[in-house]
Amino acid sequence: MNNSDLADKLAGDNGLTKADARKLVDGVFSAIADAAASGDEISLNGFGKFKVKATPAREGRNPSTGATIQIAAAKKLTFAPAKAVKDKLNG
Repeated sequence: MNNSDLADKLAGDNGLTKADARKLVDGVFSAIADAAASGDEISLNGFGKFKVKATPAREGRNPSTGATIQIAAAKKLTFAPAKAVKDKLNG
């Protein structure tokens, strides 16, 4: 499922136009990205939590040459599903 599919489903289920549903979908993802960029945790009851985690700088290897390279520190967005989502996935 992609953004357009999600917008089509929302439009059909809630009597919205596809354009309005697409704006809502894009707005939700934009709000999540903005909150994550500011370091906030996003908790959606019944769905899960998005958290920003920092990964430290480390050494790695170039797989083709075997040379040691430096991998810079970075931030990543992780997702932990809620119990209800886990239960739905596992029957």
